[in-house]
Amino acid sequence: MNKCIEKLQNTASFSQYEAHQLMLDIASNVFSEAEIKSILLFYNKRFPTVEEFLGFRKALLELSIPIVFDVPVMDMCGTGGDGKNTFNISTLAAFVCAGAGVKVAKHGNYAFSSVSGSSNVLELLGIKFTNKEILLKKGLEDTNIAILHAPFFHPALKAIGPIRQSLGVRTFFNLLGPLVNPCKPKFQITGVYNAEIGQFYQQILQNSDSEFNILHAQDGYDEISLTSNIDVWTASENYELPFTQFVKKAFLFEDIEGGETKEAAAKIFLEIIQGNGTKAQNEVCIANAAMGISLYKKIPLKEAINEARISLKDGKAFESFQNLKSIYQ
Repeated sequence: MNKCIEKLQNTASFSQYEAHQLMLDIASNVFSEAEIKSILLFYNKRFPTVEEFLGFRKALLELSIPIVFDVPVMDMCGTGGDGKNTFNISTLAAFVCAGAGVKVAKHGNYAFSSVSGSSNVLELLGIKFTNKEILLKKGLEDTNIAILHAPFFHPALKAIGPIRQSLGVRTFFNLLGPLVNPCKPKFQITGVYNAEIGQFYQQILQNSDSEFNILHAQDGYDEISLTSNIDVWTASENYELPFTQFVKKAFLFEDIEGGETKEAAAKIFLEIIQGNGTKAQNEVCIANAAMGISLYKKIPLKEAINEARISLKDGKAFESFQNLKSIYQ
């Protein structure tokens, strides 16, 4: 048996260097499929330490295809794995931010533990993914957004995707995804599905140069759901943000539920970005986008909410989406 797996089974933790090497070995096919499954499932029983996670992250960033933009950019994504089956909130919020003038580099992937991920929806709606720097930079310049489809930037992990999908449960790769954007964004809005991970992410991102807001709805969503108050972690503090900062009355789960298929999720996405969403759908998108706009532009949340509302209601978000689709053809 591989010594790394034996060490894990003996409940020992790795140093950052050892974790870095473990991830390099996973990506280099040193392990069999069965061994990789064992490693993934082990970390479902015992949460990675900060040192382990920093090592994993360092390895994945080293292995990624780098992209450097000429301006500061922001990423918006969640860990997934909250089991709530909402519509694709963070992806919609990213386009709302773009429509408000925020430069967004959206790192995303296909779904592994939910109905439809960011990449599933965008692909179905005609976005052709690319890792060509000239197209990514043109998209960012002309539409304020670039789509970084994770498999195009993390080729070393191509073999891991089917293994993760076959397990059908969230793994520590769900937690790594939001933190391995190959452009290393200056600003980050990240949703997490419980408070423990919020505190954990805060420690990880404090070891970076990022300015960030980590978000967790107190009733279990990995984003602002407006069904409850929100926990927020930044580089220097954590605080509770009342949902009443955005709406007077909390919404119900069924108000923001996603579709049962990828096609249904794509239809919901298109309705919302075209300005035909329900009040709950619109307000949730606006709330999440406002957190990004406020962070990026250094403006009060109330002002950012207004900018997000204008972006969605006046069709600026949809314009960014349509223009990006034409650039990526």
